[in-house]
Amino acid sequence: MIKWLYFIQARILQMFSKYDRAIELFNMAIKEDPDFVLAINCLAHLYASQKQLPLAEQFFKEAVRMAPNDAVTYFNLGYVLEAERKFEEAITNFQSAVERSPKNDRAWYGMGLCHAELGRHKEAAESLLKAAQIQPLSPYPLYHLGMAYYTLGDRKKVDEVIAQLKGFDPKVTRKLIEDTTPPQAQEVH
Repeated sequence: MIKWLYFIQARILQMFSKYDRAIELFNMAIKEDPDFVLAINCLAHLYASQKQLPLAEQFFKEAVRMAPNDAVTYFNLGYVLEAERKFEEAITNFQSAVERSPKNDRAWYGMGLCHAELGRHKEAAESLLKAAQIQPLSPYPLYHLGMAYYTLGDRKKVDEVIAQLKGFDPKVTRKLIEDTTPPQAQEVH
């Protein structure tokens, strides 16, 4: 079918950073088949990579409407909404992603970051803990988990996170220690 020719050409052009022409071809493929979810998702990704977030949001929303069981698309929509600082809507989409794929650590992580942005540090800690349990050697969920515990005033849990991080990422460990140590308690050099 012609839609596949447009799609394949668009993907090749995308690989060679010919984004404007790739966008044209993805749109031509979608015009041939308005239900071509793969092309809609690729177009949304391309817009997101170009920081055209409102267009990325529009196409990811269309993809979610057409494929309501696709956890990855919910995650991608949540990611774009988070970048647009639409935190409540991002949380809703990250939640939809983890309902469909409970081990999606990136969705748990995104949800945690959004809760933290909204000042809901207890919910942030719960989401970030899930992300850290799924990917125990990923330092960033642990760092943000430590910061959530610090904001909640739970020094014991901050120290537990520091001990876990210390085992594999000294740079992030050092940053967490610095960010959770009051200025008057930090050593002067």
